[in-house]
Amino acid sequence: MSAQNSPSASGPPPPHREHASKGANPLRRTSDKIESWLCGLLTLVFVLGLPAAALGAGLTAYGSSMRAVHTQSAQRQEVTARLTADVKGSAEDAKRQARVRWTDGNGTVRTGTTLVEPGTPRGTTLQVWVDRNGTLTGPPMSTLNARTTGWLVGGMAAACVTAGFFATRAGVRHLLDRGRYARWEAEWVLVEPLWSARFRK
Repeated sequence: MSAQNSPSASGPPPPHREHASKGANPLRRTSDKIESWLCGLLTLVFVLGLPAAALGAGLTAYGSSMRAVHTQSAQRQEVTARLTADVKGSAEDAKRQARVRWTDGNGTVRTGTTLVEPGTPRGTTLQVWVDRNGTLTGPPMSTLNARTTGWLVGGMAAACVTAGFFATRAGVRHLLDRGRYARWEAEWVLVEPLWSARFRK
């Protein structure tokens, strides 16, 4: 076979095809480009916003809880009180309200009610917490409570950001799909008579 009749010698060389980019895809609609751009933006916001929101909310909650810890620790003190009567019931029962008596820092005898284990006899000493007014109250918040609150609020913030990301992405896709369906329907109204006419001949 001569060089003149060879496929490489006949006709002009095939055109060089450049690799088509995404935007050059003829099947890629404008709505597809918008969806891709918006999803990319949402993903960027999610990646940057998730740790920022979780860390910010957690540290804010922790700081607020620690202020409460310091305030309550300064305003409350633990004192020794005695039961004024037997607490009826067995050890398996839930705690019951019982009256106790104690002496404050000024030497004043005070009384109040607090939760006590059933079956505790009269005269038993108990450690109770009182505020500056001498009123029975609960123990002050601990640093463990503050840390737990910080982690909990941070976790909730992360969950909210994640839920918002997926909800927004689904909403964007839903709105774009509605526009696509509307355009498809409008185009089908124009094309359907021409398409059906081919089978009526």
